[in-house]
Amino acid sequence: MKLSFAVLLILALLFTSAVAISPKGAPVPSPSKFGCNKKCELRCSRSGWRDKCLKYCGICCGKCNGCVPSGPYANKAQCPCYRDMKNPKGRDKCP
Repeated sequence: MKLSFAVLLILALLFTSAVAISPKGAPVPSPSKFGCNKKCELRCSRSGWRDKCLKYCGICCGKCNGCVPSGPYANKAQCPCYRDMKNPKGRDKCP
């Protein structure tokens, strides 16, 4: 009885830690927490790749605590975190 309780407890802890932490080990901020949806709608309003733009803008916004350049063509220097994020190929990750 004690052994099965311990096993269930360990499994529960493993499950909750796997859900709450990203693959790289850092907590993932919620983009909706910072109003990213509205900011990214504006940022991606003139994009030819709207769905991709919204996806990556949301990721960047969440990681940068809600900082997104103020318009479709606004300078990325407004948000250094957003500006400096790169993909594995070394290109800009954030639209």
